[in-house]
Amino acid sequence: MITLSAFADEISPQPEEQIAVLARHGIRHIEFRSIHGKNVLDLTEDEHQDFRNQLRQSGFGLSAIGSPIGKIKITDPFEPHLERYEIALKIAEFYQAPRIRIFSFYMPEGDDPAIHRDEVVKRMKVLAGIAEKRGIKLFLENEKGIYGDTAERAHDLITAVDSNVLGHAFDPANYLEVGQDIDQAWQLLRPRVSHFHVKDYCTKTHKCVPTGEGEGQIPKLIADAVTHGYHGFCTLEPHLVVAEKFYGFTGPERFGDAATALKTGLDDKDVAYA
Repeated sequence: MITLSAFADEISPQPEEQIAVLARHGIRHIEFRSIHGKNVLDLTEDEHQDFRNQLRQSGFGLSAIGSPIGKIKITDPFEPHLERYEIALKIAEFYQAPRIRIFSFYMPEGDDPAIHRDEVVKRMKVLAGIAEKRGIKLFLENEKGIYGDTAERAHDLITAVDSNVLGHAFDPANYLEVGQDIDQAWQLLRPRVSHFHVKDYCTKTHKCVPTGEGEGQIPKLIADAVTHGYHGFCTLEPHLVVAEKFYGFTGPERFGDAATALKTGLDDKDVAYA
């Protein structure tokens, strides 16, 4: 069985509306990226305390901290970013959700990513080493423009780091956006996938679409993952209205379309979910 979750800030910046809409669709986990229009790493202690209280009172949990760690240029200084990483680690511990989504650094425009491989691996080993000591799992997401935007480089990076706390957050839409063949990506990375982001993409319109309307093969991939023992989270990140580099939005109405499409696809594949 898989567990459904969502980037709830795609519904609304207000946590009360996020929780209400998710509850209406039977989803009880959030991938915590922002509330009140503020990134999870920039919230005050009081804001975190209030949100944790709301989650507990509503019977909600977190699938992961949807951090922006790794969303800097590989040529940017690393030390200041480690300070941000420490905030992410403390937040994960505060919410008793020892899972953090991360990225593998943006490549300078025009550069061959191979030039920066060693530095990416070096930095990722540092992140993984710290996470190991803290008992926290890291989910490396693929995204356009970062080192691991293709399946080959994502696989190379995870293999090179060789840590049991570093797994892959598979995002079909992000692979499609860079021209990656989904079947090829899945066969290469399936053993490394420990998290799943549900975002479909139509290569003809170059837009994100509900599950099943694009070429992401999401129900098929999740069913295959479950057959091979996957029992983690599948997190809705629809991006149906806005899909920007640092921001995605769907709204409460379109989120309902996204949730229904995912559940329909899973039902068709006889995949059990909670």
